[in-house]
Amino acid sequence: MKRLLIVAVAVSALVLAGTAAATLVPGVFDPGNTGCPKASFANGVLHLEKNCATSTNAAAGADITGLEGQTFTSASFTLASTAQCQGGSPRFDVVTTNGLFFLGCNNVTPVINANGTATYTFTAATIAAGGNQVPFPTGTIQAIDVLIDVQGTADLTNITVNGQVQVPAPATPKSKDDCKNGGWKNFTNPAFKNQGDCVSFVATGGRNKPAGPPP
Repeated sequence: MKRLLIVAVAVSALVLAGTAAATLVPGVFDPGNTGCPKASFANGVLHLEKNCATSTNAAAGADITGLEGQTFTSASFTLASTAQCQGGSPRFDVVTTNGLFFLGCNNVTPVINANGTATYTFTAATIAAGGNQVPFPTGTIQAIDVLIDVQGTADLTNITVNGQVQVPAPATPKSKDDCKNGGWKNFTNPAFKNQGDCVSFVATGGRNKPAGPPP
């Protein structure tokens, strides 16, 4: 993964470092190079796999960038079925100025949709209705991700945090807004030195070649 991932001992929680525009960054944690965790995004679906024992120190998920400094108010995702919720996984890991908070699919009651999918929403109210099994995040967001670290697969759609749908950044910037608020950092082909480099690329339709990533 592009961003620094740290695994909390005993829970294998993905945590990102740095800031960028709000976007979903799929990736895996696999220090043993087992090859068992896989993460991909296509057609609006974040597909996560962990094809090894739950005890294996590995996880598949996605960093959610660009929310640093905000107060956490809500998050949600939809699974292909309730059978994909296993042992509190998938879950959101939320790092704030007050600590690390886990919001697992087994901590709230899902809404079963007409097509058989299940939507899990995490708010202070739904956590309370679920029996306050976990504390609701307080403080301001420093990092957040969504992941699985138990054996199995999960197909997540409609991933939201604070009411904002989270999807990967486009392959290349399509507008100047894609470059703003740190968004220029998300692009690798081409990579940009700074926001101005990215904006210039967009404004000239790609004719102004980027200077490349910062040293």
